Amino acid sequence: MKDFRSHFVFSRSQQNGIFLLVLIIVVLQLIYFFGPFSSEAALPPEEEEELLELQREIDSLKALAATEKDSVKMTPFNPNFISDYKGYLLGMSPEEIDRLHAHREKELWVNSAEDFQQVTQVSDSLLRKIAPYFKFPEWRQKPSEAKSFKKNISEAPLKKQDLNEATSEDLQQITGIGEKLSARIVKYRESIGGYRGEVQLQDVYGLSPEVIQRLLQRFEARNVNHPKQDLNSIDIIALSKLPYFNYELARKVVSYRQSQNGIKSFEELGNIPGFPVEKIKGIQLYLAID
Repeated sequence: MKDFRSHFVFSRSQQNGIFLLVLIIVVLQLIYFFGPFSSEAALPPEEEEELLELQREIDSLKALAATEKDSVKMTPFNPNFISDYKGYLLGMSPEEIDRLHAHREKELWVNSAEDFQQVTQVSDSLLRKIAPYFKFPEWRQKPSEAKSFKKNISEAPLKKQDLNEATSEDLQQITGIGEKLSARIVKYRESIGGYRGEVQLQDVYGLSPEVIQRLLQRFEARNVNHPKQDLNSIDIIALSKLPYFNYELARKVVSYRQSQNGIKSFEELGNIPGFPVEKIKGIQLYLAID
């Protein structure tokens, strides 16, 4: 017990040192809790002014974006051709825009502001706001002239354009074909060296049968009388360069041809493992069996 108590016996100088240490700790704690510290270092006046200017510019851009819809400059337009983006700027909901597009997919038109509201079901307030800018063709505004126009159209034969000469803008005149689809049609045409048959439009991604039908009412593939190569004599290299083929598929076809002493019909190609039988009609545009 005596040894234990000896640990708490200090000299005068030691007691003064302990008191001073405790005092320093207390002072540091008070400074920590009540001192005017800041987590951010003060910036020079020039940099602070630059930050304020940037913040004002950001606030201005936010305000401009928030009011963009209301500040769009309105010009006369045909409401039959409202795009998703145009409809958004006009204040239409996605459902209202979809109703208009579905109506146009049926080859139907809106010929007045009343028709537009009946089809899209927009509110009266929105209709009053945008209807003054509607611009319909004159023959659609006069029923008698429209009837005469339609009669002349039905009696006159429709002259089709060459699908292999059509531009992206020409293709976009077809309902259901926009900028992306028209670009795909042109790009695929270039990749195969030109369309040889209408069936090849089925190979364009995103082109539905209904849109293809409308497309073929206005366009046709011309100058398609290219000589076909004999399926039983063409070599692997030449076959692999044709649309729908690659080297591996060409090798399989030639190997099968040799094992069967010739191919007698295109239906036989379905016996080759991995052969794209759904492309046979397109393949027949390039190959023949003599």
